[in-house]
Amino acid sequence: MMKLYGYFRSSASYRVRLALNLKGLDYEQTSVHLVKNGGEQLAPAFRALNPDALVPVLQDELDGEAATLTQSMAIIEYLDEVYPDVALLPAQAIDRAYVRSLALSIACEIHPVNNLRVLKYLSATLQVTDEQKNAWYRHWCETGLAILEQKLATDKRTGRFCFGDTPGFADCFLVPQIYNAQRFKCDLSGMPTLMRINQACIEHPAFIKAAPANQPDAE
Repeated sequence: MMKLYGYFRSSASYRVRLALNLKGLDYEQTSVHLVKNGGEQLAPAFRALNPDALVPVLQDELDGEAATLTQSMAIIEYLDEVYPDVALLPAQAIDRAYVRSLALSIACEIHPVNNLRVLKYLSATLQVTDEQKNAWYRHWCETGLAILEQKLATDKRTGRFCFGDTPGFADCFLVPQIYNAQRFKCDLSGMPTLMRINQACIEHPAFIKAAPANQPDAE
């Protein structure tokens, strides 16, 4: 059985849970609390698994060989290649590139400037107020999601989900970002396409199972 090191509220861990659930793969979860004890991801034992001190980390064994994988997008692509029965990426190269671009809009353009390390640096080192920190978060999140809304609202490949009528790769990235946007009270009123897709996703059994509130370490 695979082992997933993560945190219930981590966007990147949430993405991997979604991919595992959509594929119907069994996995054991180990919680790495990102706040308690100064952040368990910084402990030497965890850094031995991932020197980046980030979650998620996925451990798998294939053909008798153990593998330790990091970075959510790399992990999900690995799962799609090694366990292809339920494909998360489209069959055509041009469509795969498009779907990856949607996911990268979140993973590279929105999430990095708003993750926990950045928010802690803003508060602890730059001494910004909570109001200023939250304004920072909302600005970059709303800006990035508005661009994603435009892409999905105008592309003929958008269906019930980000690509067609089956949940897949891009949805694994969208839903955790919407979850965090709602936590920080971002204004999503001008994003009907994103909200429609998000609603379809969160009603799906794989997404219900992966939801932060339904994780063993949920607080």
